Amino acid sequence: MQEDFRLIVDLVSVFAVAACGGLLAALLKQPVLLGYLIGGMVVGPGGLGLIKEVLQVETLAQFGVAFLLFALGVEFSLAELKKVKAIALGGGGLQILLTILITVVVCGLTGPWGALPAKGVFLGCILSLSSTAVVLKCLMERNETETPHGQVMLGILVVQDLALGLMLAVLPALHEPGEVIGIAILTALVRIALFAAGAVVAGIWLIPPLLRLLARTESRELFLLGVVTLCLCIALLTEYLGLSIEMGAFVAGLMISEVEYADEILTIVEPLRDIFASLFFAAIGMLIDPVFLWNNLELILGLVALVFVGKFLIITPLVKLFRYPLKTALITGLGLAQIGEFSFVLASEGQALGLVSRRIYLLILGTTAVTLMLTPFVLRLVPFLFNFAESMPWLKPYLVEEQARDFAEDLPLKDHIVVCGYGRIGKNLVRLLQQNQLPVVVIDQSESRIQQLRDEGIPYVYGNGVSFHVLETAGVNYAKAMAIALPDPASIRLCLKRALELSPELDLVVRATQDKNIELLYQLGAREVVQPEFEASLEMATYLLTDLGLSKEVVQEKMQEIRKDHYLDLRPERSALEVSQHLQQVTRDLNRRWYDLPTDSPLIGMTLEEADMRYLIGVSLMAIRRADGEEIDYPNSQVKLETGDCLLVVGASEKLAALAEFAQGNTAVPGESNACQWVTVQANCPILGKNLADLTTNEQYGIKVQAIRCDGKFIRFPHGQMELKMGDQVLLCGSFSILNQFQEMFTASCGVPLAIPIIRDEETETVKEFQ
Repeated sequence: MQEDFRLIVDLVSVFAVAACGGLLAALLKQPVLLGYLIGGMVVGPGGLGLIKEVLQVETLAQFGVAFLLFALGVEFSLAELKKVKAIALGGGGLQILLTILITVVVCGLTGPWGALPAKGVFLGCILSLSSTAVVLKCLMERNETETPHGQVMLGILVVQDLALGLMLAVLPALHEPGEVIGIAILTALVRIALFAAGAVVAGIWLIPPLLRLLARTESRELFLLGVVTLCLCIALLTEYLGLSIEMGAFVAGLMISEVEYADEILTIVEPLRDIFASLFFAAIGMLIDPVFLWNNLELILGLVALVFVGKFLIITPLVKLFRYPLKTALITGLGLAQIGEFSFVLASEGQALGLVSRRIYLLILGTTAVTLMLTPFVLRLVPFLFNFAESMPWLKPYLVEEQARDFAEDLPLKDHIVVCGYGRIGKNLVRLLQQNQLPVVVIDQSESRIQQLRDEGIPYVYGNGVSFHVLETAGVNYAKAMAIALPDPASIRLCLKRALELSPELDLVVRATQDKNIELLYQLGAREVVQPEFEASLEMATYLLTDLGLSKEVVQEKMQEIRKDHYLDLRPERSALEVSQHLQQVTRDLNRRWYDLPTDSPLIGMTLEEADMRYLIGVSLMAIRRADGEEIDYPNSQVKLETGDCLLVVGASEKLAALAEFAQGNTAVPGESNACQWVTVQANCPILGKNLADLTTNEQYGIKVQAIRCDGKFIRFPHGQMELKMGDQVLLCGSFSILNQFQEMFTASCGVPLAIPIIRDEETETVKEFQ
């Protein structure tokens, strides 16, 4: 067979097994990345040996990681890079140095590598690198690239990729005297500095005019060809300078990220990126020898455990040292605990230079491959690990919510609108609200966006919108409404859930990033869910139908019906199995559990609207499994609870415990003679500062204080010595008629129906009413 045709056959084979492996992984609900790796392992030299032109396939596979990093550079942008520059440069640099230093010490003490520290430095370089391609792919699949831990991980990974060029320059000089190594390092740093200066100049004066010239041709093909050529030319230049193709591709993306065509470029490059990325991961799988893995399984698994634990213990304290929350530090430590794909390059160079034997080289490859395959599973387990940790009373204090890093001095006190997320949608929303003279508070965790808010004089809170403390600082308890326009679904869900825990009656509108999340967001308590793509379709249809002569009122009525039905007319049909699988997936990070409804529960026969569990105890009902096996996902408010039902609920551990008492009838359940009402302690209420023991609502009127929301915590049956503070929310339950009388008295005493008018005088032990 001709050599060039043989290469085509090999490429088709690799793409075929990557597609089959990815499909199998997807059907088994596993990361497709795992399928690519296994597919490559099956057809590679260590497997069936179907691939003959291994070197050529590996060379072409470099396009995959080049396009991955190019797209990352376009998305990341210089503004985003500045946001994490401290942890990226300081933390990333320290992590590399500490890993190398610890490895040298361990190798010197154990002695398997011989007396030369050069070998320890070489192994430390390999261990210090994490996988940009694997971590980036996992973050993108979970829409977490803009989360705090996502930004920190990407910042550290960028520094590691930049350090690769320095490592490659130093490796040949490791056997030489110290001054030779110093010269090699200095030369590499000069090359990096010159390249960086040239990139800045080109990014300001050369790249934008070139892209505008390509855009003026109005040819999509020519625009794509020009962008790809530009990316690869810069990547080849960095390779020629002794750095790396990957570093050049990332810098090319950064240079383009500041141009107005960045979004268009990202859109047209993404298909190329995904195709070549699958080839890259399959090529990594081809390097794995399954027979060698099997024969040395115990040793490799031990090395894998050592690598994961060691890197986790290095990275986690470093991230915490830079004053990030413990949760962010733990996720970052787990996410970067693998060995990166660029370590294959270093290992090959080390073997060629005689730094390692063939056996050690194969052990490095096997350990690296296993850590790469385990990383997607580790990242998917993170929500379960945190849910478990938060359920343990002795661990929960260590996972304290993130505090607001900064906030404006002129925050509105009440009746304002909270906008969470100041991206494109958030900016437009704030502008429209201000045009109507409505008070606004913006929550965001991007330093560049917060600076814009400072410059424009818009009240802001700098912090993570999923934090109770940040939400309280923004005054969610006293807000009139809230809009959530965050980028990733997990943050949207948590922000929505926690905002309603602080203020159960809050009018909340949410942006859905994916149409399959619409019902989930409604079930969690959103008053309105907006899907931008569907809204664009509705607006275009409104214009066309009106322009074609249909009555404007009829068209608007039809559009409102579509919105009222949660865009069901526009959403693709999904089977019951697909809906159930998606529901299970998205509720993993919300502390879910299945709860069997007691056979004698007073809730049996009540509709979900009547039970109102989210309002009264703070849990959201996501699904009902009937006694006959039928499952109702996202049940509506008119669904009735029946004997033998099993409920899928999400909420904090204390709220789930409260559900058990609620369902067993140990607490007040709404009915014809019972009612429950949340009331908020205001600054001008006379009960402010009093203990619950001072209140005689139960003895005098049969009104029970059934729960309190205080400092973001839900407390069922609070103790009598608990002091009432401003902002505390109290759940009163009792006779409907008496509760109504109480509400009228609240209005008279506090200006709003939000306080309890009966207390015991501590000195005279008499009961009196506030006037």
